[in-house]
Amino acid sequence: MHHTPLIAMLVGGICLAFVFGMIAQKLRLSPLFGYLVAGVVAGPFTPGFVADMGIAQQLSEIGVILIMFGVGLHFSIGDLWSVRKIVIPGALFQVLIASSLGLLLGWLLGWQWGSSLIFGVCLSVASTVVLLRALEERRLLETRRGRIAIGWLIVEDLLMVLVLVMLPPLAGLLGGDSVEARTASSGDVLRALGWTLGKVTVFIVLMLAIGRRVIPWVLERTAAAGSRELFTLAVLAIALGVAYVATAIFSVSFALGAFLAGVMLNESKLSHQAASDSLPMRDAFAVLFFVSVGMLFDPHILIEQPLAILATFLIIVLGNSFCGFIVARVFREPLQTQLTLSVGLAQIGEFSFILAALGVSLGLLSEDARNLILAAALLSIIVNPMFFVLLDRWSAKHEAQNRVASESSLRAEEEDLLPDRALIPAANHIILIGYGRVGSRVGPVLQQHGTPLVLIDSNRDHCIDARAAGIPCIYGNALSEGVLKDANIGTARALLLAISQALEAGPIIRLARESNPGIAILARAHSDEEVAYLHKVGVDATIMGESEIARSMCDSVESLLRLAQRLEAANRAPGEDPAAEAQGT
Repeated sequence: MHHTPLIAMLVGGICLAFVFGMIAQKLRLSPLFGYLVAGVVAGPFTPGFVADMGIAQQLSEIGVILIMFGVGLHFSIGDLWSVRKIVIPGALFQVLIASSLGLLLGWLLGWQWGSSLIFGVCLSVASTVVLLRALEERRLLETRRGRIAIGWLIVEDLLMVLVLVMLPPLAGLLGGDSVEARTASSGDVLRALGWTLGKVTVFIVLMLAIGRRVIPWVLERTAAAGSRELFTLAVLAIALGVAYVATAIFSVSFALGAFLAGVMLNESKLSHQAASDSLPMRDAFAVLFFVSVGMLFDPHILIEQPLAILATFLIIVLGNSFCGFIVARVFREPLQTQLTLSVGLAQIGEFSFILAALGVSLGLLSEDARNLILAAALLSIIVNPMFFVLLDRWSAKHEAQNRVASESSLRAEEEDLLPDRALIPAANHIILIGYGRVGSRVGPVLQQHGTPLVLIDSNRDHCIDARAAGIPCIYGNALSEGVLKDANIGTARALLLAISQALEAGPIIRLARESNPGIAILARAHSDEEVAYLHKVGVDATIMGESEIARSMCDSVESLLRLAQRLEAANRAPGEDPAAEAQGT
């Protein structure tokens, strides 16, 4: 007989998550709600199948690593810096207010101040996963309001990473009842805090000094090998390996190690491909993380403490939302930005669960407190999509009322970089992907020759430069089928891939071939291996920089030899001006 608790946990968790996730999707709820319900069904507090809690916790740790790695991969200092004036003070203010409200509620429930504080902090951080999916569905990620919302959550996430690092050594001062917390003196706490901060500092310095060079280098060398499997393995090895080393050697949390690994990997030009290739694995283990969280929830608390659940839910939905709305209003953001930020903050998710689990393990939070957090999180995830639906209806009505003034508002919204569909050719055009060193030379030439052209680029500055040159640009990732569809891929004559990453070009070529089998495709390559890979995925022709340079040099050899002969003849002939002869030549 086989010992199968791990297999049973994987099969049961994934299958239940799929079933309840589909039900949640049909009900127009976030799939996260379905995953949490799947965990409740698989947990020890409900009849039927009960998964192994120990294995579930270990799988959830992998989920935490990959979730934090994904947060680091999407952490853009540039995007955060562009909205820093509102998101940094705004997120700090919102976390402070929500934590204070949670502290007050905990005090009213008779908890210790340390437990109440951690409870409040858990209620202050919104789910990046929930908000990202809501913004993606509405194509708001690249708008200013989308950047503000994501930047706000990045600041919250950074604060929570700091809390995860600082909480263990401070558990004694906060009233934790674990063995270490009860026996530690104030001197022990200070030494532990200093030792922890020292190790964290060393780890961060090493990552900044060595990791930011080694990690991108490893990824680029792996990509040059041309194996997609090795590339994906390299990404996962970096995420899991750095997280494990951070914990085993530096006693740093898995969360911080994985986050920094993602940040360092973001320095690479292949970060988009790394995010794309690791996404299925990240999604799978993130689902298991939410399932394991749901397993901890005792549904009896819904009957035993309904008023406490309601108060917790109101702090999340009203407290966080009100803070976001007020901050956006103080900074004189448009009303749509105020409402989008307010609605986006009206929920909590993954970091709340991670922090609550740490609080329970340190004896800072009771099981009842965690159940309150889980119940309120479930309710907030249920109602959040409804808020976005109401926001969509209001936005549609608002746009209809202001359609007359749309001409003047287009310039104000230009930074949102939404494509002007009227400028995109309908048929027999060329789609150019990438406006970097090569694309910025190709695009204007085609434009001067009157060739119908549309550009796709994921860099805001590139899109702005292209539009200034009169080239219609769609801001987005060409790996998305919707972006290619916006470029009218089905009726295009040719596709030019001016991007330098062959591994990123491959999936784009496949999508283009599926949408338009007869389209002519030309792509860049840097090696014979990349040429072979691109032809394998369906490209018609490739341009390799070294080959073109060699061909141009060979074509120039004959004219150079003729020039040398004329100069030599001019030097022999008295009275002739070699410089004039050379200039004429």
